[in-house]
Amino acid sequence: MPSRIKLMIFSMAALLAMPVQGAQAEKYPDRPVSVMVSYGAGGATDFQARVVTMAASEEQYLGQPIVIINKPGAGGRVGWNWFVRQAEADGYTLAAYNMPHFAAQAVEGGVQFDIDSFEPIANWGADPAVVIVGKDSEFNTIEDLVSFATENPGKVTVSGAGLFVGHHIALLQLEQAAGIKLAYIPTQGGGSAAMTAVMAGTVVAGINNLSDAYRAMKSGDVKVLAVADLERSTEFLPDVPTLMERGIDVDDTSVNFRGLMAPKGTPPEVIEVLAAKVTEMFNDPRTTEQLKAGGAGVRVMGSDEVRKMWEISKAELAKVLDGL
Repeated sequence: MPSRIKLMIFSMAALLAMPVQGAQAEKYPDRPVSVMVSYGAGGATDFQARVVTMAASEEQYLGQPIVIINKPGAGGRVGWNWFVRQAEADGYTLAAYNMPHFAAQAVEGGVQFDIDSFEPIANWGADPAVVIVGKDSEFNTIEDLVSFATENPGKVTVSGAGLFVGHHIALLQLEQAAGIKLAYIPTQGGGSAAMTAVMAGTVVAGINNLSDAYRAMKSGDVKVLAVADLERSTEFLPDVPTLMERGIDVDDTSVNFRGLMAPKGTPPEVIEVLAAKVTEMFNDPRTTEQLKAGGAGVRVMGSDEVRKMWEISKAELAKVLDGL
């Protein structure tokens, strides 16, 4: 076949393909969208993911409902490994991300993903880690707990949502800053199971999300001793000090940012639709009010800002984990 005819056929095929991609973006989404949550039902990520996606079916947003699918295990590894391996890059299977969780796991290795494995869409909140004890605990301050841990190395059991998640990072920082040794107990059921362990008294203490701890404290099930952040949570826990206030040098590295992401390779036109509509959905006053009612801090960021946050967080985590 003459080369000129081959070129004409190739050019015609390319031209025919372009409108199809545009048409796909124009009608997206034309069916429900799934969001995979790497933690169990009832925990902070699951609860918040359901709140922030409740308006998805409204025409000004996606015009289609969002369905939550839970794939918990190994501090998020199970779900994110599944997502990077098996999720179709067509915009109909998204995932909730937790930073620093998945970046810290990528730094430590043993997973099949990195921050470049995903396309950020939008961030909805920021949730600091807090140190908690059961309602009947003998410890009433962080100083009480640290003093006991100093005298009893390795005997203070502390629950958390998994290995190299925000809870674990806060614990590692606490151990280093206070010069103590704690026994970390990662749970298989995420933050919800870690909270249950504290309330049931099967562990001495826990490190959990502020949002989960806030709800448990309001119901009288736990005491919150300190916050792992640079400032107090004046909106939710104004009387609870930061670890830094108590002379324990733990910064905000473990603060849990949550949002939505798509698989690498998702068409740019689809990402553009999601980035615009999902950001607007997260800013809906009904959404922000429900988040705040559940003790969740609202921190909405668009896709470009999220990408920068991921990169900065991973770089900082590499330093922190290397030092620990």
